[in-house]
Amino acid sequence: MPAISVHPEGWKPAKGYANGMVAEGRLLFVGGQIGWTADQVFEAQGFIGQMSQALRNILEVVETAGGRAEDITRLTWYVTDKAEYLANQAEVGKAYREVMGYHFPAMTMVVVSALVEDEAKIEIEATAVLPS
Repeated sequence: MPAISVHPEGWKPAKGYANGMVAEGRLLFVGGQIGWTADQVFEAQGFIGQMSQALRNILEVVETAGGRAEDITRLTWYVTDKAEYLANQAEVGKAYREVMGYHFPAMTMVVVSALVEDEAKIEIEATAVLPS
């Protein structure tokens, strides 16, 4: 059974995320991914480039476990600059769709003062429910 978005009746539409997800299968917990490559090199210095790479990293872990983007049920984003994120909303949406398509799981964004890797502007962790 694919993951199904949950939206309480009477709530305003969620924009770019789901309020909840229901799924059955094997749980995959993806540790926080940052905007570096498999060789741990930051090819992008900007927020959008790092965000795209972090999402590609997540998707690669999910696919390695036998899943696909639609199996991701939750993303938690940690960003170091709220203003930079808000200033790039259109680009964020476009870059997200290029990697994840039109699948929008439950999401949370947290603004943090720093990440362990000094060059990192964003870190994203994921939960996926893979088919049994």
